[in-house]
Amino acid sequence: MKKTFVLFALFVFTVLFAACAAKDGTPAKTDDTHAHTAQATAVLSPTEGNIVQGKVAFQQEAHGIRLIAEVSGLTPGSHGFHVHEKGDCSAPDASSAGGHFNPHGAAHGKPGEGHAGDLPALEADADGNARLNVLLTSLEITGEHGILGRGLIIHADPDDYVSQPTGNAGVRVACAVIQ
Repeated sequence: MKKTFVLFALFVFTVLFAACAAKDGTPAKTDDTHAHTAQATAVLSPTEGNIVQGKVAFQQEAHGIRLIAEVSGLTPGSHGFHVHEKGDCSAPDASSAGGHFNPHGAAHGKPGEGHAGDLPALEADADGNARLNVLLTSLEITGEHGILGRGLIIHADPDDYVSQPTGNAGVRVACAVIQ
């Protein structure tokens, strides 16, 4: 009788475990509240002769990366905003960050159509403050073409999204390393 009970309990356990497994054989998730979500931040510092500073957060979502930026010290108006190849802000003019992040060899253009690093413009108010909250579908935080360790640059002028290779966005007024 005891042996039958143990075999029955083992059978029930096996059936329950199998029912909790996904179709590919991996255990099914039962609680997404503790699932790891990729995220990164960038603390912007001014380039030589500028006062621009701010913070940018990147959060992985189901259909892309949520970018949330808060920046101050800009001149009022539109400013080019890009992920650059290198996470190096050591040059006084941030030229050490290299060109726009462009893993697919695309021409410069609007976000989602040009370089992977082409971001929506930052629009500064009359006090020089800009906020941006946007979902980006052309970037990854980690992986082969991830943004971790790359540079983040704000330019003095608007990006025309046409001129090659940088959109005629002017000098670099702030730089950060995405971490």
